[in-house]
Amino acid sequence: MLADKPVIGFLATTDPDRARGFFADTLGLKLISEDPLTLVFRTAANTLRISTVEALVPASHTVLGWLVEDLDKTVVELRLRGVEFTIYPGLEQNEAGICRFPGARVAWFRDPDGNTLSLTQLDPA
Repeated sequence: MLADKPVIGFLATTDPDRARGFFADTLGLKLISEDPLTLVFRTAANTLRISTVEALVPASHTVLGWLVEDLDKTVVELRLRGVEFTIYPGLEQNEAGICRFPGARVAWFRDPDGNTLSLTQLDPA
């Protein structure tokens, strides 16, 4: 029933100005609307809504991710924009923070509110 419908992702921020800068300027998402409670971005065929909250305890897991065609290149480009990639103790990652799993490679980073985001490159079929 919903398999062919676009997804709306949701995040929260305590500082919408800082979030706007990160998602628009650093990540390059298109801001399509803004009001005192929400920032709304377009990403491919999907929507990302970032709600303003007074307090936020980030989840301990990945909450949003992107499929990319060239993970190495994307990591380098985001590092040049100031993004720091997360190294997890006990997880086998290369110096760039990229981990290989069966069928994919993944790298993680956090937004300014501490939400864990990811980049994934699928192995060719």
